[in-house]
Amino acid sequence: MRQKPTVLAREIVASSRLFRVEELQLRFSNGVERTYERLVGKGVGYGAVMIVAMVDEQHALLIEEYCGGTDDYQLSLPKGLIEPGEDVLAAANRELKEEAGFGARHLEHLTELSLSPGYMSQKIQVVLASDLYEERLPGDEPEPMRVDRVNLRELSELMQHPQFSEGRALAALYLARDLLIQRGEFVL
Repeated sequence: MRQKPTVLAREIVASSRLFRVEELQLRFSNGVERTYERLVGKGVGYGAVMIVAMVDEQHALLIEEYCGGTDDYQLSLPKGLIEPGEDVLAAANRELKEEAGFGARHLEHLTELSLSPGYMSQKIQVVLASDLYEERLPGDEPEPMRVDRVNLRELSELMQHPQFSEGRALAALYLARDLLIQRGEFVL
């Protein structure tokens, strides 16, 4: 295993309501020194969760929401922050109710994903939800979210959809589909 670089200095160089930019002065094992910058959370968060919610044996829920980063409406999976004192599965069920209007009787943690590990420290927990029932909770979204569905057989077509670009959501859908295939619960 490679030796991690030595941190020579660490400084917050910018800060906003949600994020901090941290500058790291690093020395690698071969003596080369570099400055890296990374986006870090405010240190008060408990993580985030993304849910692959299966409506039936073939279809997962998608939500449409405005995304400030791309300045347009995007389709993605329900997701959100984990509240203080909440475990991953409880947070997944709450976010699913807030964003899509469904709860799940069965929830299973699949994996943890990062968005851009070279520049960001944030990670998201991926949960598979099934045996859904209708229930809506009030959330913190500024407007109601449109709920859509995707057939897990049509993920390559989804990648061509002009409103779908989130890599984490695509990875989560493929991971869920592969797990369901392994279990014999989904046939391509």
